Amino acid sequence: MSVAKKRPSPVRSRLDIPSADLVVVKVGSSSITSVSGGIDSDAIKRLADNVAAAVKNGTKVVLVSSGAISAGLKPLGFDYRPGDLATQQAAASVGQGLLMAHYTGAFDSHGLTTSQVLLTAEDLIQRQQYANAFRALTKLLQLGVVPIVNENDTVATHEIRFGDNDRLAALVAHLVNADALVLLSDVDALYDGPPSEGAQRIPHVKSAKDLADVRIGSVGSAGVGTGGMVTKVQAATMASESGIPALITSTTNAGSALGGQDVGTWFDAYGKRRPLRHLWLAHLANTHGRLTLDAGAVRAVAKGKASLLAAGVREAHGAFEVGDPIELADNDGVVFARGFSSYSSDDIPEMLGLTSQQLREKFGTQFERPLVHVDDLVIMTNGVRKISAPKAAD
Repeated sequence: MSVAKKRPSPVRSRLDIPSADLVVVKVGSSSITSVSGGIDSDAIKRLADNVAAAVKNGTKVVLVSSGAISAGLKPLGFDYRPGDLATQQAAASVGQGLLMAHYTGAFDSHGLTTSQVLLTAEDLIQRQQYANAFRALTKLLQLGVVPIVNENDTVATHEIRFGDNDRLAALVAHLVNADALVLLSDVDALYDGPPSEGAQRIPHVKSAKDLADVRIGSVGSAGVGTGGMVTKVQAATMASESGIPALITSTTNAGSALGGQDVGTWFDAYGKRRPLRHLWLAHLANTHGRLTLDAGAVRAVAKGKASLLAAGVREAHGAFEVGDPIELADNDGVVFARGFSSYSSDDIPEMLGLTSQQLREKFGTQFERPLVHVDDLVIMTNGVRKISAPKAAD
């Protein structure tokens, strides 16, 4: 697939958002729905008013909206968010149509057409689905449509899903070459501690190092969301690491945010673009196993320019198939990289420590390829120490 090169973005700070060509806006469930009341039509109308103003000012907007599951709870007679996947899928199936009906009406009053785009994780990591998603969203924006994106909760599984729409929004921003990502919820900014304890707003984050000592809250009390401030910071970091600035603020500040005013917490863009599947691998993938490397292999692979060969692997843990995401760790158990395995866990134990020539002589030429190719590797920004390894492969 040929994807157009990203043009130089006009957005360098929150002041530049009104001049953006394309912005991805994400709104959380708690801002537009509740378990007891279902969809808040007034909240959707206010959000549509703000997005429509940005569109009429010349900015294309992709709206990533949560709320399908919580919108479907009241019609199904639930007064709580169910924990089992099947009931959540049923609620999403009912709620998604209701949610879109409200969005359609709200944007229609501004003369704008909306569309529904439901995505799964596979749509953004498999080459053909990725191409289809890119093509569809690009054409919708060219036609002046406001695409409304949500995870396809009706068919998504626990095994492979985004987990929350904050990180989905970061991936969509990457997919469509957005100039900025705006994450809206019921919290007006990131604070340096609990706001109830007198904490101060953090107006500007230059890099992840700025957040090293910050206490970040989890899911709020509304009971309809799955993210919380943790996932918003993760999503903003994902975006900024891939060259897209991000802003975290409240839905009530949506108009101010899109107007470039001093609200929320701004995350500078400080990284370079990389393949979308690498972002998913680094931040969202559920890994199925781990390989422990010797010191030489760690040094070679950590530079991000070398594939992982069997000769540099000391141990294999877990059960995985060809193409599954796995972790790469040093001898102390610190995970420093992730990658897609070229072999199953059944094949690897007999390969460990063997050179490519030895593998060819023992198993044939089909075993000469790396365990993890450099194109299928991501180096983690911060190493993660594992307390215990997964069960060793037999």
